[in-house]
Amino acid sequence: MSEFDLLLRSSRVVTAFGELAGAVCVRGGRIVALLPRGARASADVDEDLGDLALLPGLVDSHVHVNEPGRTEWEGFATATRAAAAGGVTTVIDMPLNSVPPTVDLSALEAKRKAADGQCHVDVGFWGGAVPGSLGQLRALHDAGVFGFKCFTSPSGVDEFAPLSWAQVEAALREVRGFDGLLIVHAEEPSALNEPEGPGYADFLASRPDAAEQTAVRRLGELAAVTGARAHVLHVSAAAAAREVARARDAGARISAETCPHYLTLAAEDVPDGATEHKCCPPIRGRANAEALWSALAAGAIGSVVSDHSPCVPELKQGDFGSAWGGIASLQLGLPLVWTGARSRGHGLTDVARWMATAPAALVGLPHKGRIATGCDADLVAFAPDDEFVVDPATLRHRHPVTPYAGKRLTGVVRRTWLRGRPVDDEPAGQLLRRSRE
Repeated sequence: MSEFDLLLRSSRVVTAFGELAGAVCVRGGRIVALLPRGARASADVDEDLGDLALLPGLVDSHVHVNEPGRTEWEGFATATRAAAAGGVTTVIDMPLNSVPPTVDLSALEAKRKAADGQCHVDVGFWGGAVPGSLGQLRALHDAGVFGFKCFTSPSGVDEFAPLSWAQVEAALREVRGFDGLLIVHAEEPSALNEPEGPGYADFLASRPDAAEQTAVRRLGELAAVTGARAHVLHVSAAAAAREVARARDAGARISAETCPHYLTLAAEDVPDGATEHKCCPPIRGRANAEALWSALAAGAIGSVVSDHSPCVPELKQGDFGSAWGGIASLQLGLPLVWTGARSRGHGLTDVARWMATAPAALVGLPHKGRIATGCDADLVAFAPDDEFVVDPATLRHRHPVTPYAGKRLTGVVRRTWLRGRPVDDEPAGQLLRRSRE
């Protein structure tokens, strides 16, 4: 009888302690040992990946799957296929833009029923904090959601209303009672305006840096006062990242994420009418993007996730005022971030920390996002020096609308394993619940 089900050898096994030449040993879907690359051991499958890097499966904690209710925008089958193709093995689904939104137990059950049997990677769920659900969040927490999302400005869909700042404080106090997590789309509504023209510059001016900075400063103050855990979603303004660092230094339990589009795209390059670039908060200038990289390196921003927010192509038509605000990048996040990271002197260990380990820690999945004994054998064979040009026809999410068409990227996902099994056309993903430990 073999010692292991699977043994993967590589000259570049990416661990929290750096890259090493090693052999990752898998039994029963878990990593049970890390051995030297040339170690003698028996396994049902023993494969040497050569110089392909072996990364932990990425954890994307910010994905809008949209099913049920808006499955024509995206669904669990297509989203999780795209995730696996991009090296993402765990997805945490946002409580909107599905119908109903995940703001009560019946909606959560509808989500789980829709996802069951369709997922190619593991999937968990966020709950929603809207005015009508305040005071009732504990039930969703006990049912296993990973935390609660709220908006401080209009969400873009009528069924998911924003919270006032008094309601944000109430939500923080409520989740503090069971040490839950509030994740916040933080833009100050009084600083937002309707775009005055069809150009990108007008749209950018309608959602200024100050809208994020003011909202994050206020959130940090409330987190400090209440003692609750708060997380800032999709930071686009470097000034907002500085507010996160300031609040944390003052004792607030606050963290933040950014997204590949804020790190790799620049307002100066967005043509008028190119609404595939529209997202909220918006893509800002090139100097701001460099400052976000610095904030990531310094730890003010802890993770990079997709904010995968697709829609039907018709909703991306029109001008920047009327088009849907969302970028679909679930499949491209790893090469996008790696292309930018390596040019700035970062290594694969940094990328794995930002895109796997940190998001897993945020949502409380310690057995995800790391190559270490006891962790799920969610693994990615990655060719870090190979290049490709983004062809929308190769993207596996439902509608291949992308601002990255024609962009040359470095780093190719060659294979993905979920709990030690290659991801294929048979859905094998599990539905996850927040750990009660």
